Amino acid sequence: MQAGFPRHGGLCGGDCMDDERLYTLAEAHGEFASQLNGEVWELLDTTDRSSADDERMLYAAWASAYHWLRAGTAVHHQRAEWMLSRVYTVLGDAPAAIAHARRCLELTETSPGEMAPFDLAYACEAIARASALAGDEPEATRYLDLAREAGTRITNTEDRQIFEGDLNSGNWYGIS
Repeated sequence: MQAGFPRHGGLCGGDCMDDERLYTLAEAHGEFASQLNGEVWELLDTTDRSSADDERMLYAAWASAYHWLRAGTAVHHQRAEWMLSRVYTVLGDAPAAIAHARRCLELTETSPGEMAPFDLAYACEAIARASALAGDEPEATRYLDLAREAGTRITNTEDRQIFEGDLNSGNWYGIS
């Protein structure tokens, strides 16, 4: 079934006009999820975000999660929950950040065959960072140690370097 979403225009920002095609509904959900995820990363990497940017970042994270639920796998859902936790952490909303971090870990634990050490490491990092934001030093330290341990089991060098870079950057709210 064709959804009728052309590949040019909004999805590609007008940069791929020569690559026009129709998507199935599932493909369109996947494309939207991926594009929105990229927008969230761009906003997370922006140091001088406005309140409007923060709002856009939050809505983009939620929209990406929705589209991954429609077209993705358990891994996509888990990573969408991680992204929501990160966005809420950056925005200073500890209860929401913790809730999404815990859901991320729950999905990691309930679909172990689909997850990689990379996913477990990030799930633990999310709980650690959100707990640090909440001022729960024992929980933050516990999960930070678990994240570091899980990170050592990432066998792909590039993935491990990405994880370690993310783990060693950003605000840890006084936890080291």
